[in-house]
Amino acid sequence: MSSVFKYIKSFYVKDFNSYYFLLILLLLGIVIYLNYWHGLEKNFAGGGKSKLSHFAGYYLMYFIPFFTAFFLQLFFLKDCSYFQNKWFWIIVLLAPAFFSFRVNFNFQDILLKKIWTGDELKYWLRCISWIVRVVVLMIPVFIIWFIKDKGNQPFYGINALGNAKPYFIMLLLMVPLIALASTQKDFLHTYPKVKFLYSLSFANEKWRYVLHELCYGFDFLSIEFFFRGFLILSLVKTCGPHSIIPVACFYCTIHLGKPMGEAVSSFWGGLLLGIVSYNTGSVWGGVIVHLGIAWMMELGGFLGALF
Repeated sequence: MSSVFKYIKSFYVKDFNSYYFLLILLLLGIVIYLNYWHGLEKNFAGGGKSKLSHFAGYYLMYFIPFFTAFFLQLFFLKDCSYFQNKWFWIIVLLAPAFFSFRVNFNFQDILLKKIWTGDELKYWLRCISWIVRVVVLMIPVFIIWFIKDKGNQPFYGINALGNAKPYFIMLLLMVPLIALASTQKDFLHTYPKVKFLYSLSFANEKWRYVLHELCYGFDFLSIEFFFRGFLILSLVKTCGPHSIIPVACFYCTIHLGKPMGEAVSSFWGGLLLGIVSYNTGSVWGGVIVHLGIAWMMELGGFLGALF
């Protein structure tokens, strides 16, 4: 864990501004309040009647905190010359669009409805949608890397991880928190995701549970490559560590449809994993932590409902 603590200390000493950080917490507090008391994600982002309005709603929900976090840096942080860089604007404007497109993409449903019906259709719509959304999200990321950074760095975050031990220790530290969350009603209402299969006619076919969890986990792989790979490392030469907090804000907003505790903790997790990615050039530590937590939450939800 010493290397991770070293990364955090370096970020705090060189790049942390307490006034800026307090404003970020206020910003996210407002977003959390608007979502869980006034239905921001449900009524604003997801409340539109057309695909275009859905896309625009989610885009704004992601973009506003993301950009505001960058904008506030002009008043508190040194060397914000990246506002004059065209790639900064391209990525800040397009990244929320990529993720909004991912959230709203379901064109594969038309084909799947021609192949399956009934419970089979429900099952494959769910599993295949996770895989399709990974592809939909990573294609534009790959295009940007190919145009902008192919000659500068390997594909965002793909570098090997030197030492995996600290990230498994982080997972162990999360066990008590997940155990506590597993006693909460809003958590058990959401998890385990695999409980979706309980009401289907083939609920006794164990391989379907395994495939469901693998597809669910595959989706988290793309999340790490997008947030800790693309958004941190594509801006590493432009913004340096200044991108870490805005990316954590963006990451928090994609959790607004989940239990409030998960949305709140996502900012802190995104901040930590962003610091790690910035220093290592690798997303694999984040993959270990994120995927491990996701599957532990599945197990916690199952055990919480059982006991």
